[in-house]
Amino acid sequence: MVVPREHGAWGMMLVPLATAAVAALHSGINAGALILFVLAALSLFWLRTPVESWLGTSAIKAHSAEERRHVLRAAIAIGAISLVCVGALLWSGRNRDLLLIGAVAALAFAAQAGVKKLGRKGRMPAQIIGAIGLTSTAAGAYYVATGQFDRTALALWLANWLFAGDQIHFVQLRIRFSRAQRKLRVRLPFLLAQMVLIAAIFAACRFGLLPAAAVLAFVPILLRGTLWFLREQPPLDVHRLGFTELAHALIFGALLSTAFLL
Repeated sequence: MVVPREHGAWGMMLVPLATAAVAALHSGINAGALILFVLAALSLFWLRTPVESWLGTSAIKAHSAEERRHVLRAAIAIGAISLVCVGALLWSGRNRDLLLIGAVAALAFAAQAGVKKLGRKGRMPAQIIGAIGLTSTAAGAYYVATGQFDRTALALWLANWLFAGDQIHFVQLRIRFSRAQRKLRVRLPFLLAQMVLIAAIFAACRFGLLPAAAVLAFVPILLRGTLWFLREQPPLDVHRLGFTELAHALIFGALLSTAFLL
């Protein structure tokens, strides 16, 4: 009722944050502001779970009076941490562009909530839309670390969102594939999505939004998707899938941050 259960969402928030912090090394880092931002991002993400448990809008709800008091105390404590960190970041008019980043993230989460109402058909689009908000930590971390909300901050945000979208699509596809009767109909949309991803990456590099070396960061997941499309697949192992996707996220983060450092 208190600790967020979405393990994938943790990664979609923390990997972009880490890549941005590393990419900022070439400009020098405001360590104090970055620490405050990390605490603010973690607490704001964490806050949703106890609030939803208290309101009864999540799958796991607080039923008894004691449970409601427990989640309410947790929400107040976590909310106080986030309020202090955000207030310190914005003190005396500093880091004003965080308000813009936060507004975009909030709009993404609001749109996600709307798309979720479509039911099962809206599940994957809702997750991809929500990933816009989660990966905004890349732009926010780079901005507070360097004081620059520039093309690099936007590029880090875009690259991490493209990667997150591919991961969401792949995981949902693996789950659907294990249940589908007509396997080819499930595979083809993913192949088309891979082609769109490749086109988006090269377009971003062509117009100078992403460094050319950033292409290498996407190679492992593109190979993973292509090999999955071509091979016969064993029965789905959800735990193994989770660990392999975590490994891909860490590899992507390392390669992307290196590309921006170079």
